[in-house]
Amino acid sequence: MTLASTTALTPLTFELPEPRSTSALSSPSAVHIPARNDAEAVSQWLMEYRESPRTFRHYRKEAERLLLWLRDQSLTLDQMTREHLDTFERFLADPTPRERWVGSVSRRSDPAWRPFRGPLSPASRRQTLVILQGLLSWLLEAGWVSHNPFRLMRNKRQRLDNRTATVERYLERPLWNWLWQWLQRPSAGQIPSADYAQARRRFAVGFGYLLAPRVSEMAQARMNDFIEREGRWWWRVVGKGQKAAQVPVPPAMRALLTQWRRTLGLPDIPALHEETPVLRALNGRDGITDNQLYRLLRQTFQQAAAALEAEEGDPRYIQQLRMATPHWLRHTALTHQAQSGVEMRYLAQTARHSRLDTTARYLHTEAEEWHEQLSHHGQGLVQDDTAHQ
Repeated sequence: MTLASTTALTPLTFELPEPRSTSALSSPSAVHIPARNDAEAVSQWLMEYRESPRTFRHYRKEAERLLLWLRDQSLTLDQMTREHLDTFERFLADPTPRERWVGSVSRRSDPAWRPFRGPLSPASRRQTLVILQGLLSWLLEAGWVSHNPFRLMRNKRQRLDNRTATVERYLERPLWNWLWQWLQRPSAGQIPSADYAQARRRFAVGFGYLLAPRVSEMAQARMNDFIEREGRWWWRVVGKGQKAAQVPVPPAMRALLTQWRRTLGLPDIPALHEETPVLRALNGRDGITDNQLYRLLRQTFQQAAAALEAEEGDPRYIQQLRMATPHWLRHTALTHQAQSGVEMRYLAQTARHSRLDTTARYLHTEAEEWHEQLSHHGQGLVQDDTAHQ
């Protein structure tokens, strides 16, 4: 056992170095960023994503895992070879020793923090490699590394293409139907706070399913993001890459929002000036962070899995719930919409993928048809008592 495998892992500090003259650089003719070590070089790259906090945190996590692994191998970024890349990819699938690399604590300040929650799935490993390929390309342009080992991948396109023929990380319709019915059950406690908590998680799950948002978009949503135009309701959202969009609000979501507002003691219809959070903390006033919402939904899936197990439900469905993350709601929503016959061009706009600019032209010219097709998504999910308001 090496010394590296016995020492405790601690989060890296990604900070920019103090400004200094180019003469302080190790090789000013070749290096174009002020950095003294790999962590500082990666910090410079991360600053490119400072306007998108969620992306910043995600990219930091992936870069940190690589740097910690390289440190265990007594390697630097510039020393990483094509063979090292293969070894690292295998490590992502089985980060060992587990006691050193895997843990359940997410707070970076906690001594029990570990870089992994568990082995990465094939899709997650592909996403990791995509991000790290971008990092190495940037560092190559910056002169910090002399080569990019990703370029030596013979099957690079296949290895780094994170798209799959089918989406597997979603809840099958029978499981979704059971989950939604489970969420309708009365809370275990006979106190108002328990009823509020139950209503909140029911709304959060319904929101995620009916509008296919990302977790950050749900956490940042404001009441006046829901607007009515010519008798139809829309949700205004600024998503990934700071792209603004409007998504049809089906009747089921309109009814669900009304129920949630009544729980909060608010009028059924949001006011134009109502810039208050949609999802809120347990005090019913403050908003919640992305991480808090993530944990709330993750805990909901885990509790649902325990409930289904107690009912001796299908073991496959129990396993799906245990594996599910909040992003599964988005995949579930889009998958079920596709199964219901919603056209791909409208799915692309609902998802707001990177090709949104190409498909956005249909937003105005065919908005009514788009809205009509989506109006049946989630029908019957919530009793709609707002149709005649």
